[in-house]
Amino acid sequence: MTNLNRRQFISVMLTASGALLVGLRPAVAAFQPKVPIDLLGEALTSLGAFVRIERNNRIVIGARGCEIGQGVITSLPMLIAEELDADWNRVRVEQLPYGYEIGPDGETNRYGPQGAGGSTSITDGWKDLRQAGAVARWLLVEAAAQHWQLPHDRLATEASHVVHPDGTRMPYAELAERAAGILPPPEPVALKKPEQYRVIGKPAKTVDARAIVTGRASFGIDAYMGGALTAVMLRCPHMDGSVDTIDDTQARKIPGVRDVFVIDGPVPGSAFDTNLAAGVAVVADDTWAALKGRSALKVTWKPGPWAQESSAALEAKAAEALKGDGVSVRSDGDMAAARKAAKRTLEARYQVPFLAHATMEPPHALIKIEPDRALFIGSLQSPGGASTVIANLTGLSRDKIEIRMTRAGGGFGRRLENDYVAEAVMIAKKAGKPIKLMWTRDDDLRHDFYRPYGLHQLSATLDRKNQLTGFAHLCAATSMNYRIARKKERPPGQGCLEADDFPAGLVPNLDKRFFSLESGMPRGPWRAPLHTFHAFAVQSFIDEIAYETKQDAVELRLKLLGEARELDYQGHGGPKFDTGRLAAVLTRCAEAIEWKRRRSDGRGVGIACHFTFGGYAAHAFEVSMDGRDLRIHRAICVADIGRVVNPLGVDAMMAGGTIDGISTALNLAITVKDGQVQQSSFGDYAIGRMAQMPHEIEVIVLPSEREPSGAGEMGIPSVAPALANAIYAATTVRVRRLPLLAELNRRL
Repeated sequence: MTNLNRRQFISVMLTASGALLVGLRPAVAAFQPKVPIDLLGEALTSLGAFVRIERNNRIVIGARGCEIGQGVITSLPMLIAEELDADWNRVRVEQLPYGYEIGPDGETNRYGPQGAGGSTSITDGWKDLRQAGAVARWLLVEAAAQHWQLPHDRLATEASHVVHPDGTRMPYAELAERAAGILPPPEPVALKKPEQYRVIGKPAKTVDARAIVTGRASFGIDAYMGGALTAVMLRCPHMDGSVDTIDDTQARKIPGVRDVFVIDGPVPGSAFDTNLAAGVAVVADDTWAALKGRSALKVTWKPGPWAQESSAALEAKAAEALKGDGVSVRSDGDMAAARKAAKRTLEARYQVPFLAHATMEPPHALIKIEPDRALFIGSLQSPGGASTVIANLTGLSRDKIEIRMTRAGGGFGRRLENDYVAEAVMIAKKAGKPIKLMWTRDDDLRHDFYRPYGLHQLSATLDRKNQLTGFAHLCAATSMNYRIARKKERPPGQGCLEADDFPAGLVPNLDKRFFSLESGMPRGPWRAPLHTFHAFAVQSFIDEIAYETKQDAVELRLKLLGEARELDYQGHGGPKFDTGRLAAVLTRCAEAIEWKRRRSDGRGVGIACHFTFGGYAAHAFEVSMDGRDLRIHRAICVADIGRVVNPLGVDAMMAGGTIDGISTALNLAITVKDGQVQQSSFGDYAIGRMAQMPHEIEVIVLPSEREPSGAGEMGIPSVAPALANAIYAATTVRVRRLPLLAELNRRL
């Protein structure tokens, strides 16, 4: 990423069509962009920089991030448009390709960070993308100053025009040619003050919303290429299993089937740096023929080393593991002494299951490999990882690999791994043809990087006044770092138990320990990974403490948070955790749900709050039971994510996170039997139905002058505990294992 504290070089050029291009990169004046200028012309899909000013004064802005539904195709260009003083109504946004290149100083990315994960897109772009827009504006103003022979600082800009002191307006397009010949300033341009914002903070519709609802939007799964064949895989259902025997006689008789061959899986225990599972590839003229060919295969499998794994056995191992010592994650004070001195000790266990990502658009990959280059088109979250995988498997230099990113039908962490890219490369190499690899829903659910399974044992010590004197959180889980090479050096509990998470720093005695469980299940990040994994346990247990000690649950949390202050937070989202900001969202959420109002109609109210990736959120639900069906009458989400770039997008993200959280908390679990995943469709991995959802999600975003923290994952961690707490208030049934409905109905 460009360091804005150092001298910069802004790449400025004029295309053959007369469009001004402005991009941001490190200071190397002799280094030219990879895309030849004369090839750019009017081909907007081959944008060479962030800003392009067309002759008709339309502004074209490149969106660098992976658009997986979180709205960065709109919000990131808004940052550039703000400092450019562009007329947002006349801005056109184009998705940029992956920008890897090799410059004089080695590997770099001409666009900066392009991945999507951890809600970092806005925070990563907050300064450098605004700077790109500011430099473009500076050049245009300087061009106008030369034209009018006026000092630079006497001119203003507004809605894609430079404004003369007498009110005369000159469109940017008339200044583009002159601006292209001006040397950019050697130091960063001063950015606007918040009171000058005209784009940031104003509601903006998703730039490609019309294309989506009219069916014209192109997702990765829609991509085609001349001469490409379609491939599907029959993957081994056993973790680390392999192909034993294969009879492809009938498959090869299917019209359109071109070839059938085995793709080996990774060596058991090795890193998942290519594909995820062994299997048989069927290559055909089209998807239908490929699927028919796959159905006609007769394959037997060797089960591999995890043939005996099951959910029941894993749960038993977790319970046994908690009897040991574990690995200390954080230890404050003296928890053993706190136990001895306690007037009362409370304990509870909470269980969270494996989860699949189940994106609406399953994995896919379209790739063409030539002797000296390769082209990939598809939906990604980690284009850098995809580039590396393709390079490793083909031997091509990464600067010879073109990656065109498309809108993705969801990600939630699934596309951070590039196993499906590796599969496509392996098949294309064997087939000797361009390949479009397709996954089905069955493939997607049975072969994923699942959110880890975990058993949380929590205990609290209290004194004679029911003050919390100690808190212990023991977590037995399948480590999220399993067989991921880039995570090899991370502590085993990272992603499952965070040292500085609530209530760390808020109680005098704290004991956090992690117990690693062996499992053959591939694991990986799942939307707000750490936080959805443990917030359910912690925030539910806080409610239990409040009930058992006859304290108000909101007041207990506020008492723990104490006076507003910043605590050190070394995890993602740090370096500080602000107790006052979490208290503010909790208090506002309690007000919105009318927490103090007593319910006498069979309804119950529950609340929870959480700090996630630099953002603060709280949820409250009002629920009742209709027979064995849960009815959610009200749903409140309050968030503080710093300065909001696009309010419309943030509201959508918070509402979407809440819906995702409800669906997951109520229904979803991946289970294992005989070393095989049991779920294969939405019939047995039941995404929430409309009837299960509240009629409205009330989203309240607190105003803030802080720098933005992102919004994609903040609206989900506190959903499950708030819902569980509401269920208890309505039914007096304390649900300590997810999914909620199955456990609730078992106990009613």
